[in-house]
Amino acid sequence: MKRLFKLGSALLLISVLLAACGGGGGNAGEGSGGEQSGEKVKLTVWHNFAGDDLRAKTVRNIIEKFGQDHPEIELDAQAIPVDGYRQRLSTVAAANEMPDVFLVYAGSQSQEFYDAGLLQPITELGEQYPEWKNNFMEGAFDPFEFEEGQFYSAPLAMSATSFLYYNSDLFEKHNVKVPATWDELMAAIKTFNDNGITPIALGNKAPWVAQSTILGSIADRVTGTEWFKKAAAQDGASFTDPEFVEALGYFKQLSDAKAFQEGANSIDNTQAEQYFIQGNAAMMISGAWTLTNLAASATEEQMEPIDVTVLPSIPNGKGEANTITGGAGAGLALSAKAEGAVKDAALQLIYAVSGPDAQKAIAESNSMIMYKAEVDESKVTSLYYKAFNLAQTVGITPVYDAYLSAEAAEVINNGLQEIMMGGDPAAVGKKLQEAQARSKAE
Repeated sequence: MKRLFKLGSALLLISVLLAACGGGGGNAGEGSGGEQSGEKVKLTVWHNFAGDDLRAKTVRNIIEKFGQDHPEIELDAQAIPVDGYRQRLSTVAAANEMPDVFLVYAGSQSQEFYDAGLLQPITELGEQYPEWKNNFMEGAFDPFEFEEGQFYSAPLAMSATSFLYYNSDLFEKHNVKVPATWDELMAAIKTFNDNGITPIALGNKAPWVAQSTILGSIADRVTGTEWFKKAAAQDGASFTDPEFVEALGYFKQLSDAKAFQEGANSIDNTQAEQYFIQGNAAMMISGAWTLTNLAASATEEQMEPIDVTVLPSIPNGKGEANTITGGAGAGLALSAKAEGAVKDAALQLIYAVSGPDAQKAIAESNSMIMYKAEVDESKVTSLYYKAFNLAQTVGITPVYDAYLSAEAAEVINNGLQEIMMGGDPAAVGKKLQEAQARSKAE
C-alpha cells in the first residue's frame, strides 16, 4: 500500500509545480486534492454503530482515535441508527454517491454493491498484513470474495445464531444430562415438563427467530450443507425432498413435545431471554445477540449457572454435529471511487477498525468475532467467555435466510409458526420450494 504522505522537499516541489499547472483541483472523493495540494485528506465514513451498547461505543471510540492519530485526515464519520442504515446506504448507492468507507452487510447487500461496480477490493491490506489476514477464522472472507484471490471487506463480527444455552443448576437439580443426542434432548424435555419447568424458552413473535436459531441448525444436521446450498440455488435439490421434510419433522417433534413455553409465537426474543435468565426455562436456543443483551440486562449472579453448547446430533444425519449456524457479519468496504490519498487513508482506517487490536476490543465488548484473539476474561461476562471459547472450536453452517430470497425466507418463517400450531411439514416444504423457485426464475 502506498504511503499516505511524504513530507520531504521533493513532494513540496511537485505540489507547487502541479498547482501552477492547475493540478491542485478536484474534490476529496476523487483522492487528488489532499495528495497534491498538501491540504488535509477528506475521508467520509458511514456505519451503524450508533447505539449505547458496548460494541457500538467500542467501534466509535476506535474510529475517533484514528482521527486523533491522523491529524492530516479530515474525518467525517456518520453513525446512522441500525433501523435506517440499510435504506440510507441503498439510497446513495442508487445515485452512485457512496461514502469513501462504509459498513456493508455480508450476503445479498454486499453482492449487489459489487455487481453494481460500487466496491473495490481491499486485498492489498492482506498482502501488507498477512499475519492479520491469516488469523481470521475459516470462512470469514467467503461472503466478501466476489473474485478469486480478491476480498472486499474484513468482518467485524461473527453472526452466530444457534447456541444452546442451558441452566446448569436446573440440570443438576433434576439430574438431567446435557443433551448430546436427539434422544437425550427429548428425554430432557420430558423431565423438565414433568417438573413444571419450561424446557426451551422461545420468543418467536418476529418469526425469523425459530428459523435462524433452531431450524437451520437442525436441518443442516439432517441434510448436510451442500444439499441446502443446492436447494437454495435450485440446482439439483428441492425443499420438497424427503430429507428436508424430515428436518421440518424434527422441529415439529419439539413443538409437539411442548418444548416451548405457552404462547411462544406471541412474545419477542427479548422477553424470552428474560424468561430464561430468571430461571423459568432450562434451555434457550439463540444467537450471539443474547450475549450482548444479557451483558447489559442480567446480573453476574444470574449468568453464573448459564452454560453454552451446540444443538445435539441427529441420528443418521448427513451433516456435521459439532456446528453452529452463522458466518461473517458486516465489515467496512471501500468505495470504487476512492483514489490516491483518499484510498490510502481509507485503507488505513479499515485496518484500524478490523485489525488485531480492534478485533480484541470488539470481542471484549461481549461481541462475537470471526478472528482468533485472546480475550481478557476479566473484561467480559462469564457467559460470553464460555461462548467465545466454544465458537473457536466448532464448524459454521449456513443461516437459511442468508441464502433464501426475501419471499422464501418469509415463507419458511411463517411456516414454522404454522407447524407450531399443528401445520404439516410437507406442505410447508412445498410452499418454500415454490417461493424459492420463483425467485430463481425471475
